[in-house]
Amino acid sequence: MKTLQRTLTIVKPDAVRKNAVGDIIEQFEKNSFRILAMKMLEINKHQAEQFYAVHASRPFYHSLTEFMSSGPIVVLALEKENAIADLRELMGATNPAGAKEGTIRKKWGSSIEHNAIHGSDADDTARFELSYFFAGYELAK
Repeated sequence: MKTLQRTLTIVKPDAVRKNAVGDIIEQFEKNSFRILAMKMLEINKHQAEQFYAVHASRPFYHSLTEFMSSGPIVVLALEKENAIADLRELMGATNPAGAKEGTIRKKWGSSIEHNAIHGSDADDTARFELSYFFAGYELAK
């Protein structure tokens, strides 16, 4: 039996500013992701710090949370078989300069931090991240 997996993705402020949202959503649909929920919002610095708390000791934490609270983001709950691995492949390498052609980060990212998109990296992170932005009733059946 095939099992569907859920993941969270965020279109980051740099990609929203570049009007890349529609193109990125099109890539999800072309790659058979089902969109369970989606919303555009702005998060403040504190909310960004809570979301990225796992990186609090990392040198990039301050600039990442500043960046993520610098403008609108689009959060999406996605579903498909192997959703986490497939999304990470579609996103491309963290550094857009090293990302494969055809990936979201290659097309829309400009630096390691301004790399257009975030995606959950494991089942447990996906559960936390989905619940951070969506209540269960907000996810389509």
